[in-house]
Amino acid sequence: MAQRFGGRYSPDKTTDGKVDPRTNHPPRNAFDGKQRSRVGGRANFLFILPLLFLIPAFTGPAAGLFLGLGACGLMLLSAWLTREGILAQEAYDARRVARRPAIPRKIFGSVLAGLGLAAGVSMWQTGLVYPILFAVAGAVLHFGAFGPDPLSDKGAEGVDQFQTDRVARAVDEAEAHLKAMKDAILRANDRSLESRVDAFAAIARQMFRTVEGDPRDLTAARKYLSVYLMGARDASVKFADLYAQNRDPQARADYQALLTDLETNFASRTQKLLSDNHSDLDVEIQVLRDRLKLEG
Repeated sequence: MAQRFGGRYSPDKTTDGKVDPRTNHPPRNAFDGKQRSRVGGRANFLFILPLLFLIPAFTGPAAGLFLGLGACGLMLLSAWLTREGILAQEAYDARRVARRPAIPRKIFGSVLAGLGLAAGVSMWQTGLVYPILFAVAGAVLHFGAFGPDPLSDKGAEGVDQFQTDRVARAVDEAEAHLKAMKDAILRANDRSLESRVDAFAAIARQMFRTVEGDPRDLTAARKYLSVYLMGARDASVKFADLYAQNRDPQARADYQALLTDLETNFASRTQKLLSDNHSDLDVEIQVLRDRLKLEG
């Protein structure tokens, strides 16, 4: 089995090159539960292609200047919408219960890509036939390459819409706290702590998925999704500001202890929620069995 490389100058290592067991809690792979992001490759290429229209725009006749700039601007906006749409779909796919994006970004990106190609082709073609053909072809190819946006809510069948909206808002707020923690700890410039924060985020998201699976758990978990995560965010911001100045080892140890406590409490609460859900299922099954016996 592959093992992480380590040496005396690597993070999470002691001076003799051995792994310090106190900094390896919890023993979790940082990539567990993560999927490869689709933001890259084709999506990044969309930001490069529009720049080609700037060459004829500034080297050709004056009439083509605005068409070239317009084509570049429309296609850059299309690339940005497409990337945001991919990120929104990844967040949608990662959740058990999710609302469809309010704006179909990838579909709008396809339309803007077609309009950008039409404006670019108009620099060389005075008629409407070829710009229209290129617009349709560009929009269709863009749509085929990146697909549509999610157009319906997921996992909300048979669940009260009010409860589903409450869970979605609570999870969005909790995700914002985790993102703020990650952004803050990056300022500390400590790869080991970044891994610890990622590990805690993975444990917290297990609770998110549990609550999404049964919105009735929101009442029991709300304190964790709001108060505790908000406190963890504030502590991370203060620690990052302090540690970036003096690299105080005691402050680092205290912050690691805080992360350990958070991981332990979130994991135990998630397990408790799962146990309660299993108990509720047993009750439902037993009630159904009793009814079937009466009917039989």
